[in-house]
Amino acid sequence: MSDARRAMPRKRRIGEALVEQGALSEQQLQQALAEQKVSGQKLGEMLVDQGVINTGTLVHALASCLGIKGCHLRHGLIDPAAIQLVGEEECERLMVVPMFKVHDTLTVAMAEPHSLPTIDLLRNVTGCRKIRPVLALESNIEEFLKKYAGGNVDVDAFLTSLVEQDVEVIEREATDEGPATDLEKMVAGSPIINLVNVAMLTAIRDKASDIHIEPSRNGTRIRYRIDGVLRDLMKPPAGMHAAITSRVKVIGKMDIAEKRLPQEGRVRLVAEGRDIDLRISSIPTLLGEKLVIRILDKTNLHVKMEDLGFRDECLEAFKRVLKRPHGLVLVTGPTGSGKTTTLYSALDLLRSPERNLVTVEDPVEYQLDMVNQIQVQSSIGMTFARALRSILRQDPDIIMVGEIRDEETARVAVQAALTGHLVLATLHTNDAPGAVARLVDMNIEPYLLSSAINGVVAQRLARTICPHCETKYYPSEQVLEDAGLKAHAGRSFRKGAGCQQCHNSGFKGRIGIYEVMEITPGIRRLIHHAAAAHELRTKLRTKGTFKTLREEGVMIALDHQSSLEEVLRVTHCDDEPGAEEPTPAAAAAEPASAGESPTVDETESRGAA
Repeated sequence: MSDARRAMPRKRRIGEALVEQGALSEQQLQQALAEQKVSGQKLGEMLVDQGVINTGTLVHALASCLGIKGCHLRHGLIDPAAIQLVGEEECERLMVVPMFKVHDTLTVAMAEPHSLPTIDLLRNVTGCRKIRPVLALESNIEEFLKKYAGGNVDVDAFLTSLVEQDVEVIEREATDEGPATDLEKMVAGSPIINLVNVAMLTAIRDKASDIHIEPSRNGTRIRYRIDGVLRDLMKPPAGMHAAITSRVKVIGKMDIAEKRLPQEGRVRLVAEGRDIDLRISSIPTLLGEKLVIRILDKTNLHVKMEDLGFRDECLEAFKRVLKRPHGLVLVTGPTGSGKTTTLYSALDLLRSPERNLVTVEDPVEYQLDMVNQIQVQSSIGMTFARALRSILRQDPDIIMVGEIRDEETARVAVQAALTGHLVLATLHTNDAPGAVARLVDMNIEPYLLSSAINGVVAQRLARTICPHCETKYYPSEQVLEDAGLKAHAGRSFRKGAGCQQCHNSGFKGRIGIYEVMEITPGIRRLIHHAAAAHELRTKLRTKGTFKTLREEGVMIALDHQSSLEEVLRVTHCDDEPGAEEPTPAAAAAEPASAGESPTVDETESRGAA
C-alpha cells in the first residue's frame, strides 16, 4: 500500500500552478503563503483581493490543478431555460449553474466539479444522459444565479408566447435545393435555436436597442448596442454563421434562400411579460449576410416629458411652443438621438378625446392610445407627402410627420401648419438654427417658413454615470478648455470607474441634451429675410436664456449626471463667426419693443409688402 501511494503523482497546488503560468513569481508566492498563515484565507481568493491576479487567471490555474476545464461566467454563456431544468433552490444548494443543453449533454458550471454525488443528482433531476462539469468560482456562480434564476423564463416559448401566427416558423418548400436544405437541418438543431433565443433574451434584459450579427473571417461576431455604443456579446464557433442568419430570417418571415439582396422582416413577441417588437434587416457583404435586429421594448419608452432630461427653462419653452394652436414644430438631430421619443412625449402631452391626432411614420415604432398612426409604404406609393395630403382631408387637429426627407413633404407640412394645424416633425440637422437653413435648401420660401414655424428643438443623447461605480476625477486642461471651463481648473467631476453592472463602461442609461429655439418676433423677422444660421444664433444669445447643445451638455456634467468627456463626444462646438457679437443684420431686425409673436396674417402681410 505504501509503495502504491509513493507511486501516485503528487497533486499540484494552486500556488505552483500560478508560478508555472507566470502569473506569480516564487518570491511573491512565499510572501503570499506567509500572509495566508496569518489571515487563514484561501490563497487564490487572497491574491485576487490584493489585485495580484484576476479571477480569470485564478480559474485557469484551479482548472489546470484539477485537470478540468474552467470558465468565468458572463452574458451569453448561459441559457436561462437550462437553470429551470434543475430549479433555483437546488442550484443554490448544490452551487451549480446549468449553462446550456446540447442534445442529451448538459454543461454545468460547478464550484466542486469533481463531486460525483452532485453529478449523479443532476443527471437524475434533468434526465440528461451526460453531465459535463466546468469549474467556476463560487462567487461567480452566486452572482449569476441571482441574475438569471427566478425569472420563470421558458426560452423555447420565448418566440411563441404572444400570437402563434406572428412567430410561426415557415418551413421552406420541398422544391428548394442546394444550401437551403442543409441550412434547414442545421437550424433545426437546438444549439442554434438556443443561441439565437438567448442572444435575444439577454439583449432585452440588458436594454439593448440593437443586435448586430456580423460575418468575419474567423466566424461570427454578435454585438449589442447599449446606451448608444456597440459592445461585443459573443463569438460563436466558426461555421455557424449561415445557420444563425437563417434562423433569424425564419423568425422574421424572410426568404432564407435569397442572400444577394437586402431584406426586412418583423416579429412580435413577449419576453418576461413584456411586449417586444423586433425589426430585422439583412444586407449582403463580402463575407456573408449581416443582420441587424432592432429591439422596440415598450417599457423603455418614456413618454412623460419631465423624464427626458429637459432643464426647467428648456421644458417651459418647449411647452409654450406646443401650446400654440397651429404652426410647425421641429425636432432635429442625427439618427438614434431620441427624436421620435421626444415627439411621442409631445403627443402624450397634447392627446385628448377632444382632439384628432394623426401620425405618419416609417416605421411605426410604438403604438399610442387616442392617436391614429399611419405606416409609410413606399413600395405601394404610400409616401409621407401622399399620406399628409390624405390626412388633411380627415379633419385633423394635430399631425406628426416621422421625418421630413424631401421638398414635397416639407412643402405639404408647411402648408398644413399655415392652414390651422399643429404639425410636429423631425429633421436631420446639427443644431436648432440649422433647421431653418435646411428647409430653405429644400426650396421652402423664407416668408412662408417664417409664418409657419413656431419652434425647433435640437437634441443629443449622453450616457449617464453608473451609480454602482461612480467616482471623482479631474479632467485634463485640454478637456476643460474644449468645454469652455478653463476657469474651473482644479475642480473635480464625476465618472464611472467600470463594473459588471455597466459592462465595465462606467455608464448606465442615457439622458437627453436639448437646445430649444423658440421663435420670437425678432427671430421670425430674421427668418423672413433669409438670415444665415449664425445670425439666428447670435440673435438667440441676446436673450440670455438660450444655450447651445455644448453648453447644455456641460451643465449636465457640472450636475454630475455625465462625464465631461462624454458630453464633448456627443456635442459639437460651433466656431462660426458672429457667435459672440450681434451682426448688423441682427441688430437691424431687432424690433423696437418686445411683445407677442405676430400672427400668421401679420407676418404674411409684411412679406407681401
